Amino acid sequence: MAAPGGRRPLRVLVSGDAEGRLGALFGRVAAAQRKSGAFDLLLCVGDFFGSAGDADWEEYRTGAKKAPIQTYVLGANNEETVGYFPDVSGCELAENITYLGRKGVFNEASGLQIAYLSGTECLEEPVPAHCFSSKDVTDLKTSLLSTPKFKGVDILITSCWPRGVERFGNTPFDVDTKKCGSGLVSVLASSLKPRYHFSGLQKICYERLPYRNHAVLQESAQHVSRFIALANVGNAEKRKYLYAFSILPMSSMDPAELVKQPQDVTENPYRGPGGWERGTQQLSGAEEEPVGQFFFDLSSKPKGKKRPSEGRTGQQPQPQRLPCKPSLPTAACWFCLASPEVEKHLVVSIGTHCYLALAKGGLSPDHVLVLPIGHYQSMVELASEVVEEVDQYKSSLKEFFRSRGKRCVVFERNYRSQHLQLQVVPVPQDCCTTEDIKEAFVVQAEEQQMELLEIPEHSSLKQIVQPGAPYFYVELDTGEKLFHRVRRHFPLQFGREVLASEAVLGMPGRADWRSCQTGKEEEAAAAQAFRQAFAPFDIAQGD
Repeated sequence: MAAPGGRRPLRVLVSGDAEGRLGALFGRVAAAQRKSGAFDLLLCVGDFFGSAGDADWEEYRTGAKKAPIQTYVLGANNEETVGYFPDVSGCELAENITYLGRKGVFNEASGLQIAYLSGTECLEEPVPAHCFSSKDVTDLKTSLLSTPKFKGVDILITSCWPRGVERFGNTPFDVDTKKCGSGLVSVLASSLKPRYHFSGLQKICYERLPYRNHAVLQESAQHVSRFIALANVGNAEKRKYLYAFSILPMSSMDPAELVKQPQDVTENPYRGPGGWERGTQQLSGAEEEPVGQFFFDLSSKPKGKKRPSEGRTGQQPQPQRLPCKPSLPTAACWFCLASPEVEKHLVVSIGTHCYLALAKGGLSPDHVLVLPIGHYQSMVELASEVVEEVDQYKSSLKEFFRSRGKRCVVFERNYRSQHLQLQVVPVPQDCCTTEDIKEAFVVQAEEQQMELLEIPEHSSLKQIVQPGAPYFYVELDTGEKLFHRVRRHFPLQFGREVLASEAVLGMPGRADWRSCQTGKEEEAAAAQAFRQAFAPFDIAQGD
């Protein structure tokens, strides 16, 4: 694919830790070029040199051998290899092998912009030669963010992994970024918004799902970022250590093409409570991104430490908050499991943090509710462990209904309600398609002059709406999600009305739950029947 200006994509190779095995690395590169054609450059992250004397290096240093491609490397990550890098600002180490320097931006002739940060994190003074400090990160951020119309960089290379990169995404095997990741690198990645970010040092290959760089429904769409960690060269486990890809410089791309969102995109791992704020605390006096991008921090109940107030320096850290706990109901709650008001004969499963109950006056005999055991008003206010169990219940219910030839629709109305009620309504597959259900919601919303927006499949409600703000939310069996922010008034039975309509279940008379109630004995019998049928799928009986 050619750029609008006729430029061709650059073909780039990235290597994990060479650890002095330069013959093996460059042999693999040469083989890749014979098979796939010439590449434009090779970037090396992690330890380029080994700690012991490197016989391979002597041949390249003296010119007896030559790297088959222009190669750019990061600096030392330990004291033993500092001597290989004579100039902290960068220099040529051998023909075709260039040390980029401690930190900076490399602007390739095509317009490709590569930001780099050498070494490992150090928060103490004096900073060793093989480490970077908060000042290094601040300087690098400032040099780029001060650029007019800065959108992000094409590539970021660091030896250290960013702390928390797996948040909202797939989990790396055998790596705990809370222990080995760098909070400062997280801050850097959050600020520079690289289209590709490569790291090494951990001796594994990990390709995270792409993540977005904008707040859904709050900011204009931006390009996605991809984080890729590479293993060490020649590792015995045959883990991938060489990554090849083609890339057009951001400056050459059509804006609409640049911001396209892939199907598997996730939320940004560095934003919000538990994200990049820990690294931010290490940037003493550093400028932060506008607080509007982190609106969900303002009134949520974060787990861990509170971020320091923006725009103030030299301020004492805020006291640590206790983990998020359920609030106390303002009056007797019908849905708190410990409440004497709860109708326990409708309960069909009790987990650690949540429980299932048949809906009173349900649209069908197997219409169920997922409810938190503690008192939470909405999905947005749930603690992470409660969200995890809610998701487990949703998955098990989907599997259960699928086994019975039904698809399920999940919706929540956080408006004039005191306790979270996640409604799960099964719809026979031969009754209508998922597209029919989606269209029914959209049409009825338009008729009532409500804005019903589609939000990305992997998005989190916490990224879209503040705790306490009223909303309506529906999730279809395909993972598609529709969202309405309640401004003034909202029809309380909207979700039921849509599902009960002729377009879906064809039972409009059941839209109001009060007209569907039965006696307690009949409800108890229905709950017992559901309990027995659901038992093989019940996560509470998993042990």
